[in-house]
Amino acid sequence: MTSIKMKNRFIMLFALVILSACNEKAKSGMTQQPILADYAIGETWVWKYKGVTTEGEVRSEGTDTREIIEVNGELHITIGKDTIPVADIVKPEDSKTPKYDWPLKEGKKWVYEEHWTSQDGTTGKQKLNAEVLSYKEETVEAGTFMAYTIHYNGNITNSRGYNAVVDEVWLYAPKVKNFIKLTQKQDDFVYNEELVEYVN
Repeated sequence: MTSIKMKNRFIMLFALVILSACNEKAKSGMTQQPILADYAIGETWVWKYKGVTTEGEVRSEGTDTREIIEVNGELHITIGKDTIPVADIVKPEDSKTPKYDWPLKEGKKWVYEEHWTSQDGTTGKQKLNAEVLSYKEETVEAGTFMAYTIHYNGNITNSRGYNAVVDEVWLYAPKVKNFIKLTQKQDDFVYNEELVEYVN
């Protein structure tokens, strides 16, 4: 009987240590990149978005839905008309100038740089300074989540002579493994995106 009690006490103590470690990690506000095991079939994100010029012209408006599905026994995510293996999304980014510099933590700074080519052959580049301003509760239409506020600012250019100052604020919530809000200003254009539904 004493042996069983001792064993139970040990299990309870071990559980408390694990929970305490988890809480300390959450309090520290440090988050690693999500891994494949963090995703589940049926997990769904829905954002609403709207882009408006300073003169009030609406250039884009609608919703964006992404969902985790199973394809041939593997997890995939639907993004528009595309279906991408989740394993590709969670691969560590091999870049010295990444979108997210993992692990995320309050006060962290880095440079985010990206090059691209559009369907019409136009090439472009953006180079932004990034900083994690805070890690705290944030509320959007989909609910209230602990989230990092990440500020990006810099320039975006393309081969057609376009050159604009970019200022972006992203709210990234570890619980949903994604951003829950985006506010982007690009010269005379303001774009907002907000998570309105999350199903897990």
